[in-house]
Amino acid sequence: MAKENTVLTIDIGGDSLKMAEFSFPSGGGMTLEKFAFAEYDIDLKEAGFVEVFSSVYNRLLAENKFVSHGVRVSISGQSAFTRLSKLPPLGEDKSRIEQIVEYEAKQTVPYPMDEVIWDYQLVKHTIKSESTPAPEPEPVPEGETAPPPPPEDSESSIDEMEALFVAVKSDLVSELADVIQESGKEILSIEIAPTAFFNAARANQIGVSQCDMILNIGGRCSSLVFADQGRVFARTIPIAGHSVTQQISKEFNISFSDAEELKRRHGFVALGGAYEEPDSEVAATISKIARNVMTRLHGEINRSINVWRSQYGGNKPSHLYLGGGSSLMAYTPRFFNEKLRIPVDYLNAFQVVGIGQEINKEQLLEVAPMFSELIGLALKHIVTCPVDISLMPLSIKQYKALQRKKPYFYASAVSIILCLLVFYWGVAKRLDFDRGRVDVAKKEVEKTNALVEKVKVLKRELDSSKGEYDEAMDIISKRKQWPGIMNELQKMLPDMVWLTLFEGTGTLTTTAAADPFARAAAAPAPGGRRGRGGAAAPPPGPVPMAQQFSSTAGVSEINWIKFYGHSIGFKPNSLWDEAFRINLKKSGMFADGDDSIVFENDGYTPEKGKNNITSFKLRAKLKEPIKK
Repeated sequence: MAKENTVLTIDIGGDSLKMAEFSFPSGGGMTLEKFAFAEYDIDLKEAGFVEVFSSVYNRLLAENKFVSHGVRVSISGQSAFTRLSKLPPLGEDKSRIEQIVEYEAKQTVPYPMDEVIWDYQLVKHTIKSESTPAPEPEPVPEGETAPPPPPEDSESSIDEMEALFVAVKSDLVSELADVIQESGKEILSIEIAPTAFFNAARANQIGVSQCDMILNIGGRCSSLVFADQGRVFARTIPIAGHSVTQQISKEFNISFSDAEELKRRHGFVALGGAYEEPDSEVAATISKIARNVMTRLHGEINRSINVWRSQYGGNKPSHLYLGGGSSLMAYTPRFFNEKLRIPVDYLNAFQVVGIGQEINKEQLLEVAPMFSELIGLALKHIVTCPVDISLMPLSIKQYKALQRKKPYFYASAVSIILCLLVFYWGVAKRLDFDRGRVDVAKKEVEKTNALVEKVKVLKRELDSSKGEYDEAMDIISKRKQWPGIMNELQKMLPDMVWLTLFEGTGTLTTTAAADPFARAAAAPAPGGRRGRGGAAAPPPGPVPMAQQFSSTAGVSEINWIKFYGHSIGFKPNSLWDEAFRINLKKSGMFADGDDSIVFENDGYTPEKGKNNITSFKLRAKLKEPIKK
């Protein structure tokens, strides 16, 4: 049996626990596969209700091995508050309806709203009003046609909206739900027993065309439900089989369990009137106690009928259907038939349920009147029931909402993973591409570095060759310096001036041995005459070039040129040696300073009648020194 084609229904009663597993064949309908029933064997005053339920629930679960994963639960009406409230005409404005319903709930539910789980069912019905006769026609003047008479008003109808409120303490529902969930079951719905009872009755066509009452006499309370052509009114009455047991316990001064045993062995509802009492005095006493309790219950039923008809405009009940374990007490249907004067029958909710082959029908017959709520719960698994009340705790609602969102979470997670994979793939591809480019760049850089090193080697070779070339060119250029100087001097030398000696030197010297001019002055002048200072005059003719150079040994750089020469003077005031000095100064080969080109002596001015040959010593500083 597949789990998804089955459902486990649980009715948590005041003194017993009922469980049934239904399957849903593919052809339609539903089949009872397994059932279990157990009473709480511990007085609820001695232990908490949730602890007792947990013990019995886990025991039945282990003994019967229910395979259904989904569970639908009903809670005894004793633990719930129900109220039917009329709502003002609101049309189709759903938001306004919700506001009014919430306001009515706050006014109706006798508990703080944050301490309860509540829900409501909207019930729409039509009220028919009586017809009114047409008014008398007014007299018509002569010559005029009388208008057609207005039709008589047919029965008018008014749509009325009602809300069935159900509220349960949230702590109780949450604790019961925790016990069920801890067993590995998934809670599909939670409601109260009267609404499940009503849905089972409607499935068996009860209250469809007339007003019928459904009375479930349980262990600790009785649930009375009015089914009036789509309308529903439920009331929980705290009078049931437990009340009979308590009275027996007090009457015979015995324990509650012994009183319960006596009720089951001898209990029945006394017929009343001129009927012979049973032979057993115990049975007679118990039957009178049961009749007294049922009389009190009948009083509450009559009161509920009056409220239903006067306050809610309901129809008069025409039939009563019994259910619940305490309704199995003998003569109970007869008692209510005599008191209410309407037909009374047991509710057979199994008309819409198939029975599995493994079901023990004799055992089922003993508890069948108590299983109507379980059938009503199972019907919600395949059809939309008239009353759909949900009392799911907030924690379960949030969990179910999370479960519904799980596919989206999984899809989001898969999308994120796919995005990460695509991103990783893109990054990996990009890294591979970048690594390839880096490898190519490294190879190119290596090639470039090799070329750079080669260029550096060639550059060094070029610099070395260039140095040698520059050095050779420098040597070549310096080789022309002296001829250039000689050619320049030849151009600057006046016709009446000639040089006998010139010398290049690094620094000026003052000693006679080192000074060539001093040595030249010591030589005899032409004709045996000496100049100023006893010096002989120079020869009148030019000196060969080989004799004009003096030694420059020991000098690494020539900065100065010293000249020794003669000139012929025709006029005392006109000296050619001065003209020679001026020409040197104008030349670009010598420095421009005032002390760069000067005479070393005062020159020679001949006397009258004497010869006109003069002698001079001149020094000039080179603009660019000559390196040797």
